Amino acid sequence: MSQTSIFDTFNDEDENDLTFGVKNFEDSVIWGTDWTTETIVNQLKRGTIDLNPKFQRRNAWDDTTKSRFIESLLLGLPIPQIILAEKKDNKGNYIVIDGKQRLLTIISFFSFDTDNFKPFKLKGLNILQNLNGKSYKDLEFNNIVNQLNNQSIRTSIIKNWKSEDFLYTVFLRLNTGSLKLSPQELRQALHPGPFIDYADDFSSNSFEILSLLNITKPDSRMRDVEFFIRYFTFKFYIEKYDGNLKNSFDNTVKDLNKNWENLEDSVKKSSEELNEAINAVYEIFGKKEAFSKYNNENGYQRNFNRAIYDIMVYYFSDLKTRTLSLANSQLIKSKFEELCVNNVDFLTSFEHTTKSIQNVGLRFNIWGNELKKITGLDFKIPTLTGTRIKLR
Repeated sequence: MSQTSIFDTFNDEDENDLTFGVKNFEDSVIWGTDWTTETIVNQLKRGTIDLNPKFQRRNAWDDTTKSRFIESLLLGLPIPQIILAEKKDNKGNYIVIDGKQRLLTIISFFSFDTDNFKPFKLKGLNILQNLNGKSYKDLEFNNIVNQLNNQSIRTSIIKNWKSEDFLYTVFLRLNTGSLKLSPQELRQALHPGPFIDYADDFSSNSFEILSLLNITKPDSRMRDVEFFIRYFTFKFYIEKYDGNLKNSFDNTVKDLNKNWENLEDSVKKSSEELNEAINAVYEIFGKKEAFSKYNNENGYQRNFNRAIYDIMVYYFSDLKTRTLSLANSQLIKSKFEELCVNNVDFLTSFEHTTKSIQNVGLRFNIWGNELKKITGLDFKIPTLTGTRIKLR
């Protein structure tokens, strides 16, 4: 089963979350240029293109794919353009909108042992076969290096952009009709800081979070980081949720970056509680059934549902709730199945318009009240503003 097929499509960030007018496009300047490979390498090494070395562990290309990209440059074959956006607060410095894998490949191939990026040797070339096993250092004094250095790469630079929503639109439109990249990649570039660094590190090393994606190493599209951030969005800020998932994720990152010094201990404690919560869900429901919908006819659908993930990790991250739920695991599982079959509001809340305040409030309210009854605990159930019903 492929990684993408195990997920329900609901509740993703998309263009419906974006709010801006046509003036954003009129004011923005998109400048096209043909930078040589050597120019791009120099920009990367000087740090004017924001390509954090941490991205290397999320490299989606293996050495053969990277090698064939270098081979295309050597042969002068056309390659997709790279799209950058100039940083608002640092002119002449750029964030990557599209082309991260190409840039990672270039900087890695041209890197030396003293650089932050791990160099590789060419492999799997089926045209320039004589270059297999060669690194950039091996080619350094060969005429072919001049051809590589002087190869033009079409680069578009976005300047004078007025809002992040404009960049998200460009980002999402670039991926229309293909495998969508996670907006988390752009968020990572737009909002650097201590929390986002911690989120990257923690999710990369969390067996529990990686297990949600059915992978064993950091996800190249940063979905593991997204799961981490969405947990904190509801864990810390649920009562501020306004129905805009993208803005909520952005605001979570910005606030925790800004207040890291005061909230670091709390974030780290809650991070470990997230791991415990995921393990508890696996123990109660079973690995294959966890975080998925249920119906009488087919049982558990075994497609990961983000909305179910939200309510499960929110409540089971609390030690008392988790402990008593594990002690009543069969009853917890049976109650969830009963709600899926008999409670239309509950089922609808994670099947249709899952991002709406109404449906977010409904599922947290309904599941929270059932857990209170089963565990006998009197914990607070979040109240979301703007709902048509009063949630208690």
